[in-house]
Amino acid sequence: MARDNASELARRLARDAEAVCRHYLSNGRRQGRYWTVGDVRNTPGRSMFVRLSGPESAPGAAGHWRDAASAEHGDLLDVIRESCGFTSFRDVANEARRFLSLPRPELENEPDRIRSRTSPAPLGSPEAARRLFGMSQSIAGTLVEAYLRNRGITALHETGSLRFHPRCYYRPDDHSPTETWPAMIAAVTDLNGHLTGAHRTWLDPGGFSETTLGKALIDTPKRAMGDLLGQAVRFGIAGEVMAAGEGIETMLSLRCALPTMPMVAALSAAHLSAILLPDTLRRLYIARDNDPAGDGAMATLIDRAQEVGIEPIVISPRLGDFNEDLRLLGFDALRAASRVQIAARDVARFMELAA
Repeated sequence: MARDNASELARRLARDAEAVCRHYLSNGRRQGRYWTVGDVRNTPGRSMFVRLSGPESAPGAAGHWRDAASAEHGDLLDVIRESCGFTSFRDVANEARRFLSLPRPELENEPDRIRSRTSPAPLGSPEAARRLFGMSQSIAGTLVEAYLRNRGITALHETGSLRFHPRCYYRPDDHSPTETWPAMIAAVTDLNGHLTGAHRTWLDPGGFSETTLGKALIDTPKRAMGDLLGQAVRFGIAGEVMAAGEGIETMLSLRCALPTMPMVAALSAAHLSAILLPDTLRRLYIARDNDPAGDGAMATLIDRAQEVGIEPIVISPRLGDFNEDLRLLGFDALRAASRVQIAARDVARFMELAA
């Protein structure tokens, strides 16, 4: 019976895990989807992590915690027991019931409009992507601008789809604590310009190096969220002509040589092959990456373009991608190679500003 009572109390506490942590672990603070503190006895520090959200019954459930320093772990009943110094389950249960009966004045006193504005969006959803992009700032004068320029990209016109976030959440995996890193945030939009997702490139706050090329020293410095299939990060407004490729840096590098050509970055080879094509499009430049995945995307996109009467033209880098060409071979070499690969009628139209 006591075990059943404990399970039910733990589940109820987990539904309000952050409030429990704020009350009993007041020396900690929230970091992403975790509450961090020194230990289960409310010592200041950061070695203990309490999961604030998750399924009701799973290893990663809300309310479960682990102390990386001591290897201790448990649920929120253990938090109450240790932080209050109780020795009997009866005392722990009574305290848990007392807490659960308390009002939440910090929520009840807030106007409805504030509660609705700050309610969490589903993780990885288009709404979460819109909020992330909305809370980010212009790249002008930020680490994002420095990152792009250090990669040789100087044509930063029509880059309103890019923004800077100084402390963007990053979580290595489901069992690791949330970290914060500066990041380049890119808006993924549909053909009508509606934001459907966001792409994050976490950056090294220490600056650029040839080893990392300015990206943060983490396992996956690039991740996307939201609805991505068929959509893209867009630079310029596509009309009869457009260039499409995989990476943001790749397409911005090519845009240094073709500064007035509208371009889109699909973010991966798989998404490039599935990109939606505007009804106005008559000629599609496919900026391929020089690898097997790039070859596959190129072949699929050629077939799709031809099926709807769009002329496909492939532009290939000399090295792995166009940013490698720009950084290692130089702007003049990239411009010369691009010039001979595009249609003659497009040279004057799209290359004149790069002269």
